[in-house]
Amino acid sequence: MPRMFDEKTFNGEVFQKYVKRVPKHRTNELLKSGVLAPNQELATRLPDQVGGNYIVEPMTGLIGGKALNYDGKTDIVCDSTDTFTQGKIVVGRAKGWVEKDFSADITGKDFMDNVAEQVAGYWEDIDQDTIIAILKGIFAMDDTVAPEFATKHTYEVDGKFEVTTLNSATNQALGQNKKLIKMIIMHSDVATNLENLQLLEYLKYTDKDGITRDLEIATLNGRLVIIDDNMPVDETTGVYTTYALGKGAIEYTDCGVYKAYAMVRDEKKNGGQTELISKQRKLFAPMGISFTNANLLSPEDTDLANGANWALVNNGKEGENKKYFNHKFIPIVQIKTKG
Repeated sequence: MPRMFDEKTFNGEVFQKYVKRVPKHRTNELLKSGVLAPNQELATRLPDQVGGNYIVEPMTGLIGGKALNYDGKTDIVCDSTDTFTQGKIVVGRAKGWVEKDFSADITGKDFMDNVAEQVAGYWEDIDQDTIIAILKGIFAMDDTVAPEFATKHTYEVDGKFEVTTLNSATNQALGQNKKLIKMIIMHSDVATNLENLQLLEYLKYTDKDGITRDLEIATLNGRLVIIDDNMPVDETTGVYTTYALGKGAIEYTDCGVYKAYAMVRDEKKNGGQTELISKQRKLFAPMGISFTNANLLSPEDTDLANGANWALVNNGKEGENKKYFNHKFIPIVQIKTKG
């Protein structure tokens, strides 16, 4: 990248396109699994709402009610549909890297080039950590704000993942809607246990010469299995968390920033050094669940992992008139096993 980091020629937009072309090094299979449902329309709505970091999106309810007897003398009573709202917050993150001119002088290596090649992978790491924090948070919701979700959508096994585990877990959470689950994301230790039980079936590829090979993609009970060692493991208890998810279970929007990349030169400090600054703002919203703390300009991962900041989407009413988004339509399930 000749002169890419010269302060007179650096172009942040060109650099951003370059970053997106660089190969990514960490697996981050959760991001690639189809769980995210892109919705760039939300980015255009941000300037219309106060603060530009929180969106309240209305959702229309389903029709329902008991059918009345049609006998020529019973009045027909009409019901209106409820309106639900979902709160969604933008997660902003920033990072910078600095390299000294002297380092390049004594080694002959452009260290900032090395930084540039890793930026895309770095932000993938951050995004996946953000999503895992969100998953931790929604499963930490109290039943008072999310009736049945945390208990029904969490399946615990006092032992290892077994042949009936996935089917039982998805049925407990979704009932007849368990077909919404399309993929399972698990740690390699869990996958190895399933391989030993011969429960994982690897997809096969036949090349032009007729030779069949196993692909690195498996299925379990007909669902795609993603193996990723970034899935949560409790080192104290030895409990692994596996996520069973539906396609598009989490809405995703790249909200953009005023300047995603900038280069700063200081010719005097340390004999001359270059700083690369990178920023992003993204929105991740799990289906049917609201982020309720609108006071945060940008939540930390600890805020996202805090169940007190989440609630099941509802109609905003109180008492017996309060209605919630049906948790059986939220294709997000966590399974806790010891391997």
